[in-house]
Amino acid sequence: MTGSSRTGRIFLDEGSIHGGRYGKLKKNDEFDGYNSDNHPRKNSPVVTIDAPHLDPQMASDNSPYDASLSPLSKSPWSSHINEDGSSGEDTLVGSLVREEGHIYSLAATKDLLYTGSDSKNIRVWKHQKEFTGFKSNSGLVKAIVIAGEKILTGHQDGRIRVWRVSSKNEEVHKRVATLPTLRNYIKCSLKPSNYVEGRRNRNALWIKHYDAISCLSLTEDLTLIYSASWDKTFKVWRASNNYKCLESVKAHDDAVNALVAGFDGLVFTGSADGTVKIWRREMQGKGTKHFFSQTLLKQECAVTALALNAEGTLLYAGSSDGLVNYWVRETNLEHAGILRGHKLAVLCLATAGSLIFSGSADMAICVWKRSMNNEHICTTVLSGHTGPVKCLAAEKDPDAMLNEKKWILYSGSLDKSVKVWKVSENAHPGQHSHQPLPRLSVSGPPPRLSVTGPPSRISVSSTDQFPRVSSIRKMGSRRY
Repeated sequence: MTGSSRTGRIFLDEGSIHGGRYGKLKKNDEFDGYNSDNHPRKNSPVVTIDAPHLDPQMASDNSPYDASLSPLSKSPWSSHINEDGSSGEDTLVGSLVREEGHIYSLAATKDLLYTGSDSKNIRVWKHQKEFTGFKSNSGLVKAIVIAGEKILTGHQDGRIRVWRVSSKNEEVHKRVATLPTLRNYIKCSLKPSNYVEGRRNRNALWIKHYDAISCLSLTEDLTLIYSASWDKTFKVWRASNNYKCLESVKAHDDAVNALVAGFDGLVFTGSADGTVKIWRREMQGKGTKHFFSQTLLKQECAVTALALNAEGTLLYAGSSDGLVNYWVRETNLEHAGILRGHKLAVLCLATAGSLIFSGSADMAICVWKRSMNNEHICTTVLSGHTGPVKCLAAEKDPDAMLNEKKWILYSGSLDKSVKVWKVSENAHPGQHSHQPLPRLSVSGPPPRLSVTGPPSRISVSSTDQFPRVSSIRKMGSRRY
């Protein structure tokens, strides 16, 4: 391993061999909540399929943070910085590599990056240097969202943890709540009618997810928290005061893999059952009531990711067949097209300005640019990960000039690394591409959907005459 030490950081060559694994953090887990699950279920393998229509070249807890355990002193992290002086529109800035666990979640706010893995630790990064971190005594960290001054984390054990930065020391994060709260749990448990059938035919309280949380979302005013789970439900929580669970909705016939709280009181859910559904929220007294509105998509392949652009005008849905469907708000959420850029399952989506990013099990990230008439073209394919890309987060590039539309993109992977990219909306198709661009990038005009045979069999026809997509292989899990 070659490199030099500068102000406590280790600079490594991109091709160097990383050090061996390091021991676990030498802090005993404290009691965290109630009825703790000491045997969280291990992750199922990611489902992938062949996509014959693609170009064959497309392959590919509130414990204080102890600085003595920091990667800065024990070097289990390695910070890889791009020092080749590249000034391209879309470039790899650096990599954060950890022999600690797969990266499952990311959240960026201001100049901080939060990363969650299957090691129970949430790491906080600032300017690509480790800033601080905090530990949860739970299963792997499946989701992270920022709610003002609070950080919300969703976990494999079906619980949500709420953290707040200490007013005395910004490096200290204190856990202020675990949802459902103990008070709410005890109060609810007194009524037999509050029990529902859970996993393995055991009764469970409706206020608690009895399977892993897959994602978290917030309303625009940050007053409500949504949690989606593999238990086929999503739940609604008050985002302040007592953090009460207001409602639980049995949303799908299989695991809910994705959820976004959208515009006009609408909530969008995507599931392993192959559907994307719309739910309408109504406030009733101090609580909420959600009503099913319509099904946007019904297919055989699992829906794995959802994203709304910042203006709330377009909804995107990634699937295990490698496709991204999208709908336009101004035409009453009419299906507007399909983005075809991946060979394997799309695992995550993110938006920034006129760009949409899709991360996949094929280890690549497609950067799509939306035109004024809502057509999309793939401008760049970012490669560099050696495992499936599981999560994405984007924020405005602080170094960009006033009129420049540049973004910092963070990508977390099951290769245990986070990569940092600089991406510009001004990049031209094919410029600085890290892989050959997909041969088919946009479906053009809204496709005509015709149902042939069973309802789940949908053929798409448009002016481009795209080949039909093969159905998903029955292997592994459809949960993401």
